[in-house]
Amino acid sequence: MGEKLEKGIRDAILRIIKKREEKIAYGELDGYGNDFLGLLMQAFLEEDRKKRITIDDVVDECKTFYVAGQETTNTMLTWTLFLLAVYTDWQEEARKEVLYVFGQRDPYHDGITKLKTMTMIINESLRLYTPVISLTREVSRQDRLGKLVVPANMHILVANLKVHHDPQIWGEDAHLFKPERFSEGVAKATNNNPAVFLPFGMGPRNCVGMNFAITEAKIAISMILQRYSFTLSPAYVHSPTQILTTRPQHGVHVILHPLHKEE
Repeated sequence: MGEKLEKGIRDAILRIIKKREEKIAYGELDGYGNDFLGLLMQAFLEEDRKKRITIDDVVDECKTFYVAGQETTNTMLTWTLFLLAVYTDWQEEARKEVLYVFGQRDPYHDGITKLKTMTMIINESLRLYTPVISLTREVSRQDRLGKLVVPANMHILVANLKVHHDPQIWGEDAHLFKPERFSEGVAKATNNNPAVFLPFGMGPRNCVGMNFAITEAKIAISMILQRYSFTLSPAYVHSPTQILTTRPQHGVHVILHPLHKEE
C-alpha cells in the first residue's frame, strides 16, 4: 500500500512537470517561471553539474513543500475555524477586529500585523490542536539533558502535544480554549519559557515557513470573517485523528451565514 501511494504521488508530480514542459514547447510560457516548481526545474537544468539537482530531488522537494507547507496550514485553518464556530463570542471579536482594520478591503500586509486578537486565537488553536504532534531529533554527540546522559546517535521524540496540554505549564484549564492566554505574547503565556510552545518547533531547526503559514492563515480567516458568520453543524462528530497531521476524521462541517444580502 505504501509503495502504491508513493508511486501515485510521484506520478502526480511528474504529470505537473510534464504539463509545464508542454506549455513551454507550445509557446504558452517563456520559461519555467519563478514559482517554487520553476526554480526547481531551473536547478534541474543547471549547466553547472555541481549546482544541478536530479529529478528525484525535484519530486522530493515538491512532496516536502506540500506536506510540510500546505497540509499543515490547512490543518491549522481547519481547527481554528472549528473553534471559532464553537466559540462564537471569539468569532465576533475577531470579526470586529478584521472589519476595523480592513473594512471590506482585501487584507494587506500592514493590516495583517495589527491583528492582535487573531494572533491570540491562532496561537491557542495551535496549542490545542497542534498539526504536528511530535518532533524527532538525533543527538549528534553525547550530551547531558538534565540529569540524563544522552549518548550520540540516539533519537529523541519531543511530544509537543503533551507539552501543550500540560496543566503544570498552562494551568488546570489547559484543556480549554482561552485565547486570552496569549494576550501579552507567547513569552508571558509560557512564563518566559517559550520552548514549551512548539507548533513550529524550536531553535535553529524551527520551521522556516512559520511566518508565511501564519500570514496565510490570517488572510484566509479575515476574508471569511468579512463575508460570513458560521456555526458548527449538528451533524459534526468530534474525532481528531493523526494522519501525517492532526485532522478531523470526519471533516469539520460548519453552516455559513452571509453577512450581506446579495443585491
